[in-house]
Amino acid sequence: MLSHADNETICRVGRGTPMGDLMREYWVPFALAKELEPDCDPVRIMLLGERFLAIRTTSGTPVLMDETCPHRGASMWYARNENEGIRCVYHGWKFDGTGACVDMPNEPVGSNFKDKVRLPTYPVTEAGGLVWAYIGSRHTPPPMPSFEWFDNPDGTSASWAFQRECNWLQALEGDIDTSHFGFLHVGHADPEDAPEGSFLRYTIEDRAPRYKVLDTEFGATYGAYRPAGSEDSLYWRFAHFLFPFYTMVPTGVLGTKSQLRAWVPMDDTHTMAFHSAPAARRYTAPASQKVGITEREATATEFLPNTSDWFGRFRITARVENDHLIDRALQRSGESYTGLAGVNVEDQAITESMGPIFDRTREHLGSSDIMVIRVRRRLLAAARALAAEGTVPPAVDAPAVYQQRSGGIVLPADADWMEATAELRKAGVEHPELDPALAGGA
Repeated sequence: MLSHADNETICRVGRGTPMGDLMREYWVPFALAKELEPDCDPVRIMLLGERFLAIRTTSGTPVLMDETCPHRGASMWYARNENEGIRCVYHGWKFDGTGACVDMPNEPVGSNFKDKVRLPTYPVTEAGGLVWAYIGSRHTPPPMPSFEWFDNPDGTSASWAFQRECNWLQALEGDIDTSHFGFLHVGHADPEDAPEGSFLRYTIEDRAPRYKVLDTEFGATYGAYRPAGSEDSLYWRFAHFLFPFYTMVPTGVLGTKSQLRAWVPMDDTHTMAFHSAPAARRYTAPASQKVGITEREATATEFLPNTSDWFGRFRITARVENDHLIDRALQRSGESYTGLAGVNVEDQAITESMGPIFDRTREHLGSSDIMVIRVRRRLLAAARALAAEGTVPPAVDAPAVYQQRSGGIVLPADADWMEATAELRKAGVEHPELDPALAGGA
C-alpha cells in the first residue's frame, strides 16, 4: 500500500506537481501522426492537465500550441489553419508554425507590434507513427528515446491509441502485473485448450508464477517464471517499465517482437494509451490458437466517433456507463471467466472499475505485486530527487537505454535469467531460429 501523501504524489501530473514536473522532462507523445493532416482543423489536446491545440501546416509540419490567443484570450480552436499558419478569427491575428505573429490586420500600417507578440508553441517531432512534444523547462530539449524501429529506413510503424477514464498509474500497472493474465484473460481455459508445448499452456497449468525484479538504467525489469512442462525447464515472461510511463509487455516470444505502450496522462483522471511497433514485426496468432476471442470483442472495442471535446478522442464502445457490456450469462456458462468481450475490454473494465484515482491506502499487496511495488518506488524517488535537488531523471539524456525487447522464453531451470536472455532482450538483433507461434496466443 501507499500512504495518502505518496498516492497523491505519484498520481497528480499538473504543472508544478512532482510527478508532473518529472514527466515534463521527457518527450511526450500526444497524437497519432494520421490524426493531423495538412491544413487540418485544430485538434484539442489535453496533456498533463494542460490544454493545447495541434495542427499540421500546409507543408506538413506538426505544431503544438497554447490554446488561447495571446491577444485577449480567445480560444484558438476556432481559428483558421491556413497557408502555413493559424489565424485567430477574433481580430485576424495570424501566427506561423513557430508561434511568430506574421500578420496583425487590425493594427495601423507601419506598426511593428506584431514583432512583439508570440503564440507559445513547443518543440514537436514525429516517430513511430506518433507525434511528440517537449513541454518541459529546458531551452534545448533532451534527445528522443531511441526505440529501435524509430529509425526504420522505410519509416513503417503500426500505431494506435485508446483512452481510459482513470488515472495513468492504475492503467500502467496492469501492464506490469503478469499474474492477472491467467485469471482475467484465460481463467476459463483448461490446459488442453492451448497448443501443447506453448507458452499459453504453461500459463494455464500454473497460474501462480514466481518473480525476479531488477532496477535498470531505463526503469525496471521483471521475469515471472513457472514450470515449462518438466522440472528441467522454466517458462519466463520478461517485461519492462521504462521512464516515465512506458511499458513493454511480456506477450509473444522474447527476441521476435518490438513494441511500446505509452500511458500518457491527459489529466489526473484520464489517460491516453499510445501503442507503437514496427509494422513488419506485428504478429497475430492463428484463430485456432486464440482463447476466448468472439465476435463480441470487435463490437465492444469499436471506437465511438471522435468529438472535438477535450476528452472526445479514441473512446471504445465498452464503457463504465454500460458496465463495459458485461454478459453475465456468458460468465456463468464457463465459456468466459469474466463475461467481458476480450482482453482489451477486460483490462479496460478492471482499471476503470477502480475509480478515477484509486486510494492505495486500502490495498493489500502480495508477492505477485513485486514489480508494481518496485516501479512505484522508482517513480517516487525520481520525482522527489528532481524536486529537491534538480536531479536529472533516469534515461532523460540516455536515449539508447530504450533499445529493449520483451516477451516469453523457455530456459533451462538452472539458467541465470538475465545472462541467458541478454541477446534476446537486445534491440536490433534478429533471431530467425525463434518461432513466434510458440506463444500459442499468450
